[in-house]
Amino acid sequence: MIAVLSPAKSLDFSPAPAGVPCTVPERLADSEELIRALRKLSPKKIAALMDLSENLAALNHERYHAWTPDFAAAQREGRAKQALLAFDGDVYQGFSLGEYSKADFTFAQHHLRILSGLHGVLRPLDLIQPYRLEMGRPLKTARGKDLYAFWGSTITDALNQALDEDGSGLLLNLASAEYFASVQPASLRGRVLTCVFKDEKAGAYKIISFCAKRARGLMADFIIRERLKKSGDLKDFNAAGYRFDPRSSTDSTYVFLRPEPRA
Repeated sequence: MIAVLSPAKSLDFSPAPAGVPCTVPERLADSEELIRALRKLSPKKIAALMDLSENLAALNHERYHAWTPDFAAAQREGRAKQALLAFDGDVYQGFSLGEYSKADFTFAQHHLRILSGLHGVLRPLDLIQPYRLEMGRPLKTARGKDLYAFWGSTITDALNQALDEDGSGLLLNLASAEYFASVQPASLRGRVLTCVFKDEKAGAYKIISFCAKRARGLMADFIIRERLKKSGDLKDFNAAGYRFDPRSSTDSTYVFLRPEPRA
């Protein structure tokens, strides 16, 4: 199966562990086009576009101007790192990366994809430089009014290539609605299975954003560590107290519930 995740706003560019291989994002020409558009924006316009503070807008203004297509040079300078290691948000707290072997990283490279506003689709070992560009932001380019228009069918084409190489015909959606909206499911050469994680609060089960994000990372980590390839194997997921709920699940949506701790 091919699992897709959202990226993270929080980044960790401390040195990567020695021996972890790296690759270069495949759509650098597209990324360069977006960087050129972003460089035309003042910090004030960046703040308005992305709803950022003055300090964060200034930081990202600097990042856009420091970004380079020469990833080898950026890596030597400590400004490029493997995507799976660099993203540091709630989702990525669910990975046990410190315990990964080279074989784990290799499996992840083949079976995991990260959707990205700047890069379209990232493989886990693709190098990234510090950036912030959320998929849902209305950045206007020559291709249209927002990033969904900019990427068009490109993201779906990349996922189809991964599905063809994998041969399973299964795309596991562990991404947020904002990012998965960049995918065109009707054009995918495979079926989509979405995992939903709900927590019990006051007797009712609901999606709690922070908890659901971390659970998506835990599920991706489970797939990698256990080398899962079939949808049915996902039902054995039980990390952090979640359990598969057959009553509320369907062939296209697997629901995992976590009961509220009892006093």
